[in-house]
Amino acid sequence: MSSEASSGQHTPPFQQIFGDSLAQMLQSLQKVGAAGTVGPVAPLKIAPEKLQQVQQQYLQEASTLWNQGLQAPAEKIGKDRRFSSEDWKNNPVASFSAAMYLLNARTLMSLAEAVEADDKTRNRVLFSVEQWLAATAPSNFLALNAEAQKKALETKGESLTKGVQNLLNDMRQGHVSMTDESQFEVGRNVATTEGAVVFENALFQLIEYKPLTDKVYERPFLLVPPCINKFYILDLQPANSLVRYAIEQGHHTFLVSWRNPDAELAQTTWDDYVEDGAIEAISTVQQITGAEQINALGFCVGGTILSTALAVLAARGRDPVASLTLLTTFLDFSDTGVLDVFIDESFVKFREMQLGKGGLLKGQELASTFSFLRPNELVWNYVVGNYLKGETPPPFDLLYWNSDSTNLAGPFFAWYLRNTYLENNLMQPGKLTVCGEKIDLRQIDTPVYLYGSREDHIVPIASAYASTQILPGPKRFVAGASGHIAGVINPPAKKKRSYWVRQDGQLPAKFDQWLEGAQEHAGSWWTDWSTWLQGHAGAQVAAPKGYGKGAKFKVIEPAPGRYVKQKA
Repeated sequence: MSSEASSGQHTPPFQQIFGDSLAQMLQSLQKVGAAGTVGPVAPLKIAPEKLQQVQQQYLQEASTLWNQGLQAPAEKIGKDRRFSSEDWKNNPVASFSAAMYLLNARTLMSLAEAVEADDKTRNRVLFSVEQWLAATAPSNFLALNAEAQKKALETKGESLTKGVQNLLNDMRQGHVSMTDESQFEVGRNVATTEGAVVFENALFQLIEYKPLTDKVYERPFLLVPPCINKFYILDLQPANSLVRYAIEQGHHTFLVSWRNPDAELAQTTWDDYVEDGAIEAISTVQQITGAEQINALGFCVGGTILSTALAVLAARGRDPVASLTLLTTFLDFSDTGVLDVFIDESFVKFREMQLGKGGLLKGQELASTFSFLRPNELVWNYVVGNYLKGETPPPFDLLYWNSDSTNLAGPFFAWYLRNTYLENNLMQPGKLTVCGEKIDLRQIDTPVYLYGSREDHIVPIASAYASTQILPGPKRFVAGASGHIAGVINPPAKKKRSYWVRQDGQLPAKFDQWLEGAQEHAGSWWTDWSTWLQGHAGAQVAAPKGYGKGAKFKVIEPAPGRYVKQKA
């Protein structure tokens, strides 16, 4: 491979090396694409004209960068946050290494995007290349990081000493610190909404919250959070607590606090979470309040569990829920976004062999997987700050919650992988038998409020919207700005972000079609949801004076209870 250099300019000695390396890059991409597959793997190919285009673009930019030498590479860094400080731009060697890295990164991504393969293989290649590029950024290495070097000189090496201390501390705790975890304690300054545990079994504790209004709606309100995280994402602090907001609106509020599984729960199944979890919680709220029907909310996997439970109850001829709210929830797993790169028959079989008969998926493994979906923001950013610069990350309640991982029971996890992510069985009427009943989500004939976040990388918004085509009852779909967590936890008082609704109430087949007719509104979707929920909450009655009911449902302990405090 060769390229003409501009007249009067030197041809960079590494030009030939990097040009010839494109073929080796392609071979590496093929190995990456083969990961997780079964049987022979077809060679990855790139159209010759596209390969030539990438080569020419690379050589042209490399020649320009080389001929500039160390004179003006800072402008090549652009707005990349990793290299945005003046320390990088004022250090010619550092800015050159950053500019060269960014050029190589663009070239590799162009190659990965040009791979001629099926969508799954191409996405695996893209994901793997992104991971490699994130890990090899010059900002991750002390010898190349101008900011870290300057700080080490200014502090006379103290920052390096602190960085080593941070590294040893993180090795002991088993994860990279994203926040100053010493500043938070569950029950002291997160998960502080006043209430009491009024029921518990091996799987969950039921929290009843103290009303903040003289009157409450006659239909109580039950929240079912995901069991792959602690519940207090919904109750971080008073200013951003969805739980407290619901109470302030006059709802008699209950919440499921899942137990962090240990060896005692290593045999727990999906059926157990449905029958002894969601269904038991619904029944208990009915018994405590005397309400014939309740309103229920499910978040993420909690929404999938809750919907499955309602399908089981429908098969039994029961209709205990007057309205259902699903936040960033999968029912149709046709498009699982970036997580699809991990899922195929061989991977699921391996997990079934490993965990299907019993065992625990460790919380840290799950947390690491989700963090590496956004490696620059949730991994390498903290590696650089904590270890190279010796910084303590600032206190942030959401990131403290994110680090408070939970285990998953093996049989539950294996069933979930196969029947949702791999085979998408949940949405197929009569395909699955859960808790002894053949289930059909189309039997959940209740009003539903569906929410999806437009930048969600866990539950793509098109997948959250797909539930509108499954559930038969009256539906309202709302799209919010931001991602899986920040889009949901968006209190009105903050006056941040925006949301989209359709005033005509139409629900076409695809999300993009829905969005064409949607109107954007400034602020939080919580107010829209609150108005909708009030319409299904019934009349107002005097707020209860105490917790629980009679001898059967006595106060066990104050909220948030001990289950949420168990560490993985």
